[in-house]
Amino acid sequence: MTDDQADKGTVGYLFEMGALKRGKRSGWWIAGIKDPETIAEHSFRTAIIGAVLAMMEGADPAKVALLCTFHDTQETRVGDIPWIGRRYLEAASNEKVTADQVSKAHPAVAEGIKAVVHEYENGDSLEVLVAHDADKLECMLQGMEYLEQGYRNAQEWVDTTRAKLKTPSALALAEAAQGMSSAEWKHIYLS
Repeated sequence: MTDDQADKGTVGYLFEMGALKRGKRSGWWIAGIKDPETIAEHSFRTAIIGAVLAMMEGADPAKVALLCTFHDTQETRVGDIPWIGRRYLEAASNEKVTADQVSKAHPAVAEGIKAVVHEYENGDSLEVLVAHDADKLECMLQGMEYLEQGYRNAQEWVDTTRAKLKTPSALALAEAAQGMSSAEWKHIYLS
């Protein structure tokens, strides 16, 4: 592969990642959310939450944020399959999808991204545990925001994702979030 081909393959991957800004998190449709967040919106806040949880847990915030950033990038190819849909489908592994996505990218980019996704999917380090908790905590917070908007069916998402949290910091933040409104943050800094 020439440098020019690798550059074009890498840029192609970057354009593909732009589709995450348009792809909706379809699991929320089951809860009746008409216009749910995008995959990119979810991934952005997941990365922020991951870095914060990592700081609280003594893990590497940059590594956790990186794991979180790439955790749903495969959804450009396979979509956001909600939990109920997974009962009927045998989707390719995230590692396989990622390998296809980066197959034409610069070799260092391809190997780096494949390694991040492999670690997120298979690792057992504190960073991986925190990254998975960040994904769940973000889903819980998003569910709380949808509840505020009147989508009562989002309560199930809040409850089920909260029940899957493992780290003390994620559990503490989930507890702190209960009873707060999504706009309450501005009052915390005014007092």
